[in-house]
Parts: sequence; C-alpha cells; structure tokens
Amino acid sequence: MVAWRQIEQDEPQFAARVRERFDAGTNKTIATLRRDGAPRISGSELQFADGEATLGMMSGSMKLLDVRRDPRIAVHSPTLEPPHEDPSAWPGDAKLAGTVVEAGTVAGPGGDAGASFKIDITEVALTSVGNPADHIVIESWHPGRGLERRTRR
Repeated sequence: MVAWRQIEQDEPQFAARVRERFDAGTNKTIATLRRDGAPRISGSELQFADGEATLGMMSGSMKLLDVRRDPRIAVHSPTLEPPHEDPSAWPGDAKLAGTVVEAGTVAGPGGDAGASFKIDITEVALTSVGNPADHIVIESWHPGRGLERRTRR
C-alpha cells in the first residue's frame, strides 16, 4: 500500500504543494464507479493525517455503496480561478487516484455508522499554468516511477 507519507518522503516540495491545493477548501470532488461502470462524482472531505490521505463516507451514501463494490477512486482538489492579470501566479489544482481501504467506522447523523477510509495511492498530479502563461505544466507522481514533469501548449 502506498500511503501519503511515501510521497512526502520521496518528493517533499511536490507533496507540500499538492497538500496546499487540497487544503485550500473543505469540499473536494470524488469520483467513484456506479454498479454499471459509469462514473459518479460527489462532494467529499479529504484529510491528511499521520502520513495517510483519508476520507469518510456516510452510511447509505451512494459513494459508500460504490467503493464497497469497487474501491477505485479519484479525488480533485477545490478549484480556484487563475488570476486574470497573471495566470502563471495560479497555484494550480491537484488530483489523486487510487483505491480506498476501509479503516473503521464514523458516527453519522442519527447515530448511523458511516465508514472511514485510507487511500492506497496510485497517482498524484498537480496542474498549473507555466511562466510565461502560454503552456500548462503537469507534474505527476506514480509508485515506482517517481515525479515526472511535462508541458502542453
């Protein structure tokens, strides 16, 4: 299992920038897979604690049913608009993908028990506007490959 701490150890500056993007707001977007294989996106909260990327889901939620059937997920950070006067000053947005591993229960509304999960990370990406602002910069980390950087015009 690849925990968040491995990215922090392998690429501390990259990990700090990714975490900053995720910490920019409470609500993230999580993608799960429906029973028929179609994607489902939902709001979620993601936290970094004790070297793990974690999230919780309420009992009976569709995303909880989805991940118990197929644990593959992708999570997108809150999105902030690039500054109009200087798009290259935009800190970017972050994504991570992997599979969730159930780690316990969480109390939900009315006493219903939801579930907490750790994420076994398969990819972390940070996308930003280059300087000059005529290209996009995509940095990504994968287990066994480490950090890669590419640009697109």
